[in-house]
Amino acid sequence: MTVLSRFSRALQFRRDVSLRWLFGKGNRTPNATISRGLRQPRGRNRKGGMNLAPEAFTEVPNENNMRPGLIKSVIFASGFCGTVFLSATVWQYESIRYDMQNKSWTKWAQKHWNQLEGWEQKEGDFRKMINKWWNGLNEGEKVFWPICFINAVVYACWNNPALQQTMLRYFCSNPAAHAVCWPMFLSTFSHFAFFHFAMNMYVLHSFSSSVCGSLGKEQFLAMYLSGGVISSLASYVFKVAMRCPGPSLGASGAIMALLGYFCTRNPDAQLGIVFIPGLNFSADIALKGVMCLDAVGMALGWRMFDHAAHLGGAVFGLTYAYFGSKYIWANNQSIMKKWHELRTQISAKSEGKKKEE
Repeated sequence: MTVLSRFSRALQFRRDVSLRWLFGKGNRTPNATISRGLRQPRGRNRKGGMNLAPEAFTEVPNENNMRPGLIKSVIFASGFCGTVFLSATVWQYESIRYDMQNKSWTKWAQKHWNQLEGWEQKEGDFRKMINKWWNGLNEGEKVFWPICFINAVVYACWNNPALQQTMLRYFCSNPAAHAVCWPMFLSTFSHFAFFHFAMNMYVLHSFSSSVCGSLGKEQFLAMYLSGGVISSLASYVFKVAMRCPGPSLGASGAIMALLGYFCTRNPDAQLGIVFIPGLNFSADIALKGVMCLDAVGMALGWRMFDHAAHLGGAVFGLTYAYFGSKYIWANNQSIMKKWHELRTQISAKSEGKKKEE
């Protein structure tokens, strides 16, 4: 073989490789590859999910289940959010009723608890310390710490090898997985990396008092849980549209809902970044910046976080700030009235049975 023939064969081989890289393999046409857009950057299938989620899977994701799973996810999200807000309304009614019946006794007990003769020794120093700490918390912190405790327990479960299969199946949200509905909710309490867990809990603690003070603990918890499920649904929609299934987890979507609500209701509030002292900016600019960053992350396929879930949570919080409290929570009086009537009927029947006995 001459040098010229070798050179011509090398050029032909380089041309074939370039065409395969540009147009794909087999009988695919250039238009088919170009039409994929974000779905196949650089000639490869786009990988979904996030880098902070575990890579190992006990089951192989099936892309054929993505569209039917998305329909089930929409139905689940609608039913879940409705149930959560209904339960929060009943909770608020019971809280008001309890306060009206026991307010005077509760104040007296809290004032004289440590002064009652004989109780100081029986209670124990540790229990006294816990009671003193709990009673000193505001309403937002009393909601935050149970949420933080649940997240800590789930994080500890990730480090137990015997629970790995269960955690991967139910505490990671993925539209191509076998279970698609309950992971939308359970994944909002799930963190695989300690850094992810610590940062989310820090941000949640920073905003919980302000948002809970504005909404009340019942509406706050309903919006937080609904925001987590809605953010998971937004992640599902994006992954199905881009054909890039993958695992996602974390409380970031629910926290973004709180951030969206807070920044919309308090646009002039000054925020900062804990790692950059002295850098302050308004809440309005912070929300717009975060949403633009997530939009860019979705377009470029960044996988450090689930940017679709973040953006979905922020949009939910922003929308709830404008319409939720005014058109949803403000009209819950009819539900309270019906619950009061139902509760009265049940109490009357139970008292009637006791008298007959």
